[in-house]
Parts: sequence; structure tokens; C-alpha cells
Amino acid sequence: MTTSDIQLPGIDNLAALAQTYFDAAHDMDADKFASIFHEAAFVTRKGENETVVVTPVAAWLDTVRTLKPPREAGAERKDQILSINLVRDMALLKISLRIPPREVTDLLSCFFLNGRWQIVQKVFNAEPLR
Repeated sequence: MTTSDIQLPGIDNLAALAQTYFDAAHDMDADKFASIFHEAAFVTRKGENETVVVTPVAAWLDTVRTLKPPREAGAERKDQILSINLVRDMALLKISLRIPPREVTDLLSCFFLNGRWQIVQKVFNAEPLR
């Protein structure tokens, strides 16, 4: 049996993953983030002087644990799914959210693994709130 022979959960399940992501970000809940990231995932961002910074998800989760949750600051949520692209057992979610003092755009690459969608790569950009 191949992946194309079975029916994969689609857009609704990916939208639910995005909602879990938004909730985890608002609470800065590393355990909630860990529930939707594959253990081998990486987080990638543009660094200083046109460099690329790639961080294993475990190290990124350690950083998340040190951050003040937007919920505690009373920050207004502005979560948005910009697009979901689905091809067989892989998907790309483009989302935006506020994590004051920044507005963040994430590209979340996902695979359907072990019966569920999991984030395997997060590429993001953060801009100061306007």
C-alpha cells in the first residue's frame, strides 16, 4: 500500500494544527509546540549580515520556555492562516501572528507521519509591529 492508496486527513486537520500553533505561541507553551513538531524538526531564520540561522527544534523549545507569554502581557491576538498547500502527504502552511513587539510570518512545512500532521521545518521572519 502506498501513501496514495490511503485517505489522508486534509485541510481541517492542518487548520487544527495551525490553531494549536497559535495557542502555543500566545501562551509560549513549549510542550504544546512540541506536540505538533517532529522531534527532528528545525527552525530557520535570517540572521545578522545576511546569514541563515538553523536551530534544532529542541534548542528552540528551550528558548520558548524563557519567553514571556503574550497572554500575560494582555496582547491582542491577530492569528491568521494565509494559505495551506497540500500535496499528498506533505503540506505547507503560511501563517501570521503577533508576538509583541513583533509581527511574525511563518512557513511551516509538514509531513503526515505516524497518523498525524507534524511540522518538520519552520522558516520565519519577524518584523516590528506597525
